[in-house]
Amino acid sequence: MRPVVDRGVDFRRARVVSEPVSKYIRHEYELTPLAALAAGERVRWLARSKADALRLPANDFWLVDDVVLFSHFSGDGVRVGTGVGSPEAVAFCVEAFEGVWRLGVDHGDYRPT
Repeated sequence: MRPVVDRGVDFRRARVVSEPVSKYIRHEYELTPLAALAAGERVRWLARSKADALRLPANDFWLVDDVVLFSHFSGDGVRVGTGVGSPEAVAFCVEAFEGVWRLGVDHGDYRPT
């Protein structure tokens, strides 16, 4: 990822989390500087309790250019599939992401409870 960031591509990751965070989310938080930030990503965190005014998709997603890729998980957190969204889904996810990004706290300032 670092070579792509060095070319000027802006990688942003926004995470909406329930607080208090689970052991798994705390682990992700602690690894973020070693993985995502070291690779040049910018990461923000948003407590789910502060997302009340946002319209959010029901599934995790990745936005790349004009494509949205959804990840589908089972109840125990195992990925069971993926899906590509329609143009309407892309617009919805862009709006959701930008809302989370605007309200989110930069990784360096976020302290999980």
